[in-house]
Amino acid sequence: MAFEQIIFYFFSAMVLLAGVMVITARNPVYAALFLVMAFFSSSALWLLLEAEFLAITLVLVYVGAVMVLFLFVVMMLDINLVALREGFMRYLPVGALVAISVIAMMTMVVGPEFADFPIPERKGPEYNNTAELGRILYTEYVYPFELAAVILVVAIVAAIALTLRRRPMVRKQNPDQQVSVRKEERVRIVKMDVEKR
Repeated sequence: MAFEQIIFYFFSAMVLLAGVMVITARNPVYAALFLVMAFFSSSALWLLLEAEFLAITLVLVYVGAVMVLFLFVVMMLDINLVALREGFMRYLPVGALVAISVIAMMTMVVGPEFADFPIPERKGPEYNNTAELGRILYTEYVYPFELAAVILVVAIVAAIALTLRRRPMVRKQNPDQQVSVRKEERVRIVKMDVEKR
């Protein structure tokens, strides 16, 4: 067995172990940390496929931004761990059934003919994964890429519109009125005689 296959099986086992621990961990902070481990192992698998841009994007975006936000929210919330521990065994048969069905569907889609899939051929040192990804993204897939960008912009505008709609029972501040206020409108100086004892 080649050294590269050993690395592949090691990181694949780490991804599977971390995925199982994300589901079975009793503490949500530990579950988020196991998810970080799964992301790191997945980025190592991307590196084995010579997809350096995707690997570093996975680390920077998911581990560096999304998981830090998850950890911050989980640690700030006062989560009742007793209630989380009570429902695990009740939903275990349903979860096992869903997991077995997903594994069966993946086996039917991939099939046994992909078991001896050849290792991708190595590119030379002049090969640039980022340039190749950009070339394919902006030539062959430019219309789906622009469509995805438009959908994301519409989703952002819709989220902002839903957030900023007026509600009758909610009190809010008007920053324009706060900035344009003058001292004469807010402060009244009252002159009083000094009292002596």
